[in-house]
Amino acid sequence: MFDPEAVKRDFPIFEHHEGLVFLDSAASSQKPRAVTEAMTRYYEHDHANVHRGAYGLSMRATEAYETARRQMARFLGAEADEVVFVRNATEALNLVAYAWGLEHLRDGDEVLVTEMEHHANLVPWQLVAARTGARIKAVPLTAEGRLDLDAFEALLSERTRVLAVTQMSNVLGTVNPVAELAAAARERGALVVVDGAQAAPHLPVRVRELNADFYALSGHKMLGPTGAGVLWGRREALADLPPFLGGGSMIEEVTIERSTYAPPPQRFEAGTPAIAEAIGLGAAADYLMRLGMENVWAHDRALLEYALERLAEVPDLHLYGPRGADRGGVIAFNLGRLHPHDLATALDERGVAVRTGHHCAQPLHRRLGVAATARASFYVYNTPTDVDRLVEALLEARKFFADWL
Repeated sequence: MFDPEAVKRDFPIFEHHEGLVFLDSAASSQKPRAVTEAMTRYYEHDHANVHRGAYGLSMRATEAYETARRQMARFLGAEADEVVFVRNATEALNLVAYAWGLEHLRDGDEVLVTEMEHHANLVPWQLVAARTGARIKAVPLTAEGRLDLDAFEALLSERTRVLAVTQMSNVLGTVNPVAELAAAARERGALVVVDGAQAAPHLPVRVRELNADFYALSGHKMLGPTGAGVLWGRREALADLPPFLGGGSMIEEVTIERSTYAPPPQRFEAGTPAIAEAIGLGAAADYLMRLGMENVWAHDRALLEYALERLAEVPDLHLYGPRGADRGGVIAFNLGRLHPHDLATALDERGVAVRTGHHCAQPLHRRLGVAATARASFYVYNTPTDVDRLVEALLEARKFFADWL
């Protein structure tokens, strides 16, 4: 295991905001010096465009960019030519939905999603379905906040062409049995697309063991910068995709009439990429691998269990999500009838930062019967003391808002 107090010292933001209890890493994590220094080093010492220059500066920039790709491949247990750099998981999921969906989906085909999907793994499929005649079906949840596996089996059919599923819910923290779901879907010939935006920062991920075709993640949720994410794809699945964007870098030969395209991953990286951001993401992956993702997950689980115990001390607090080993460090909650925005403001006045709203998961909140929730999410720099501060702030807020509960 690692010492989270020592880890916290790697993050300058906690020096600049003394006493900050940051519990919104599920939205976007803080950044260690290793990440910002890697990006600054590139800009100050090696900045040039990549894959184009025959001079030393460009070759060093290209090597740094491709090193980041290799770092992400190692992080995911993949090969470098299976790693496509994108802006975020949303772009990765749109890439698959449009490039694969418009080519393969037909009238009457079915795309199977779940009630806990982030909008990024739902809206792109809706847009493509509207253009192809495909239908969207959703796997419901149990009362505990897990996927209803019996309903999943019943919904799978010969018409199922895509299974789009999150590995970890950004609201409930539920970790889905992706490998099991994917194996069943692929038996029906369906494409399996996994939203790993919440899971990749916390779980040891070995993409091939998931039986998936595509896996999407966002760098800014795993200590990296905004503007850099990854789409991993099985080599055969990537080779089957047409380009998503056209322009420089993704071509082999261009004439006025037609073009031929580079092999993956270059086929999907049109134009000048976010070079510094990719380098920062590679540094983030390297930082997490030094901590050890098994250790990250164990820390996550320990904080979750401690938080669930302490939060039980707060009267009128309603918690959402399952209990058990299949849950990560995300806790959505409401305090009585108090609007979560008012609650979050009260917590912020006490130095505790949490998220509020529907968290880009409106269908899930409808299933829960609430319009919005507050959400605390933990990461490598959080400690039991942060949990204690959250509980103290909630008790103070409950006392202050007693007449509104």
